[in-house]
Amino acid sequence: MSFLRKPEDEPRIDLTPMVDVVFLLLIFFMISTTFVESPGISIKLPESSAQTVDREPKEIKVYLSREGDIFYRNQKITLDEYKGLLAEHQSDAALTTVLLMADQDSRHGKVVTLMDLARDAGYNKLAIATEQRKN
Repeated sequence: MSFLRKPEDEPRIDLTPMVDVVFLLLIFFMISTTFVESPGISIKLPESSAQTVDREPKEIKVYLSREGDIFYRNQKITLDEYKGLLAEHQSDAALTTVLLMADQDSRHGKVVTLMDLARDAGYNKLAIATEQRKN
């Protein structure tokens, strides 16, 4: 005698709870994560149509913010520290370019002061950074 057997269904794994858990974890991490902005120097360079010049192998990049603050290697320095920085590198002054990255809204007098101090320290190569003008 033969009995009728029910056709066996393939066992299925329900993925719905796992997807719910993954979405909940994603939402949790998105809400709990904080994005820390590292404080930096906000410099908006003026635009110019001048051509780019070749960069020297040695250069001192000095930033001048809109407020008149002077920065070197992301650290705020005073005018006296700027003079000391120039004196520190004075032995290579003939081969070093002082690159002044001044904000377009910074005071003209402060830019001239920084350039004069570099010139007085023996630096003959001075450059003011600009952005390429968009046509």
